[in-house]
Amino acid sequence: MADTFGPMRDANDPDEIAGAGTGADMDSGFRKEPIRVLVVDDHALFRRGLEIVLAQEEDIQVVGEAGDGSEAVDKAADLLPDIVLMDVRMPKRGGIEACTSIKEVAPSAKIIMLTISDEEADLYDAIKAGATGYLLKEISTDEVATAIRAVADGQSQISPSMASKLLTEFKSMIQRTDERRLVPAPRLTDRELEVLKLVATGMNNRDIAKELFISENTVKNHVRNILEKLQLHSRMEAVVYAMREKILEIR
Repeated sequence: MADTFGPMRDANDPDEIAGAGTGADMDSGFRKEPIRVLVVDDHALFRRGLEIVLAQEEDIQVVGEAGDGSEAVDKAADLLPDIVLMDVRMPKRGGIEACTSIKEVAPSAKIIMLTISDEEADLYDAIKAGATGYLLKEISTDEVATAIRAVADGQSQISPSMASKLLTEFKSMIQRTDERRLVPAPRLTDRELEVLKLVATGMNNRDIAKELFISENTVKNHVRNILEKLQLHSRMEAVVYAMREKILEIR
């Protein structure tokens, strides 16, 4: 069945995309070069629709498209996009399988899965394969551009309903294992733990700053310190690690 956008929703609704930032939230405030995007979906009509929508954004440029995972890897190697906007379920080679190969040929590219699949297994596998975002196609067209900007700015993006499923899955995973850590986990400060717990709920830096009554730059510094201490590369990886190491407890 063809994947299509769902009904248009209010792009200003903070519950629509967990952790979504805006162009105004970027550190630079202004990009000299547009964000280069590769669109990957097996439905040509859907790809064309995304191109039309994104063409209206001055700071985003669609540099290519692909109809399956294999073609996506080749295009990523040639074009070296900043963002790969990719479906999960495609013929020949799916999006999740293509993630790892894309990261090998275009290490700087960040991958956002845009799909109708709300299966926990697909979400978990996508994260393990290197995806930085996982969004359902029910989001509005405006929110696609918002998500692209946020991921390009270093944030992880995940639809709220999927974030809830992710946390539930990690809680179950923790409950199923009684293995003890052989090496103590790096110690985080109380404030860093507070920040990490809010990141785990899908909140963006701006909302975390409001919740903790601190500046957004302070939040960014805390997130950076957390990643350095845990030797991880993304906010989402930090949450996964924290759950597995029982640094965080989800009740």
